[in-house]
Amino acid sequence: MHDLIISDLSKTYKNGVKSLQNVSLQIPKGMFGLLGPNGAGKSTLMRSIATLQEPDSGSIQWGNLNILAHPNELKKVLGYLPQQFGVYPTISSEMLLHHLAVLKGIIHRSERKDMVDALLNKVNLYEVRKQKLGGFSGGMKQRFGIAQALLNNPKLLIVDEPTAGLDPIERNRFYNLLSEVGEDTIVILSTHIVEDVKQLCTRMAIMNKGEVIIRGNPIQIIENLQGMLYEKTIYKNELDQYKKEYQVISDRFYLGKQMIHVISETHPGSDFTPIKANLEDVYMSAIVND
Repeated sequence: MHDLIISDLSKTYKNGVKSLQNVSLQIPKGMFGLLGPNGAGKSTLMRSIATLQEPDSGSIQWGNLNILAHPNELKKVLGYLPQQFGVYPTISSEMLLHHLAVLKGIIHRSERKDMVDALLNKVNLYEVRKQKLGGFSGGMKQRFGIAQALLNNPKLLIVDEPTAGLDPIERNRFYNLLSEVGEDTIVILSTHIVEDVKQLCTRMAIMNKGEVIIRGNPIQIIENLQGMLYEKTIYKNELDQYKKEYQVISDRFYLGKQMIHVISETHPGSDFTPIKANLEDVYMSAIVND
């Protein structure tokens, strides 16, 4: 399968916000994590790849297909789960999937029934297939969203903030489902939740302010920070002073006191403890330093 090649993609909105600034990425088959805070430009990039909005400049190439020039060709092999999607609350998941399958060109009834039944089983909704969508939980609706995105057996699947609002059990189900899909498909997972990328992705990029600031394999990216990370417990009123003296990338409360993580090429001094870096530290370091 060909890699998805994104080259120098830029988008500025009418209010002057530069949502994308010369974004270039090469995305292979498997799970690719796109990590960044809200407003980083992730959704704009996802919508551009899905041909739902046009960038000001740049290109998106997939094999011989120029995606921006031939959007209808992409849609034949695209599955898309946007950050916000609506369902018809008064009809069942089974009925809506049949309707959406017809819209995607699956017109033979027996073929459509086999596909809808298989997808409902895949996302663990078959037993409630007659239930109205308005009675679904948030996790059930997300699983339905994946089912509709998989209707045309896509070769490129885009999921935008898929686990926001899900409880831990629903999130793990979602992880397992996406991992299975990602075995023979390009799956782009856009999220601000570090755990999602940590659990699922072998390749990733971090975006902030419309730019890609880090890209690569999560394990290698974490390794680049090893030996430079330290923590210390301080009093809350000391935080501002430590931020002036050290490169503080995160702080959190622990047993009534504040725990800070600091990046330093040399040992920062007494009472600092060396710690092993993780992906959250990489993420916080990238965002704080950008």
